[in-house]
Amino acid sequence: MIRGLHGLFYTSDAAAMRAFMRDKLKLPYTDVGDGWLIFDLPEGDIGVHPIDESGEPPSGTHDVSFYCDDIHGTVAELRAGGVRFDEDVADHGYGFVTYFTMPGGVKVQLYEPKYQKRASKSKPMPTAKRARARAKAKRSKIAATGRRR
Repeated sequence: MIRGLHGLFYTSDAAAMRAFMRDKLKLPYTDVGDGWLIFDLPEGDIGVHPIDESGEPPSGTHDVSFYCDDIHGTVAELRAGGVRFDEDVADHGYGFVTYFTMPGGVKVQLYEPKYQKRASKSKPMPTAKRARARAKAKRSKIAATGRRR
């Protein structure tokens, strides 16, 4: 039984793209040897799109997108880490979308879906809200123990 998807990016600079995904996108990974990193994402999905009337994109084309729960917070966080975006966030109907280019010229979509992901048990808090919740929990722990970590 199929239980997941393994995707590949082909790039002229594999080492730089692996470092970009590890250091800038902060994706979890396993080093399987010789610097070959396999990134392990907690969720995935596959969409099937028709080609348009003019035959674009060509049949057989593949596309990879990353999705998030808070596009503006994620874009701000990635920009702070040095990621450059190719265009502003735009409403594409199914979600809020932007693009960035990884080493080797690989353009990737980042989007915040407007629909509920079936695999998601509960929608995670947006980044800023998570940070505030962590800070509040830390303050509570310090108040309770009287110790800073």
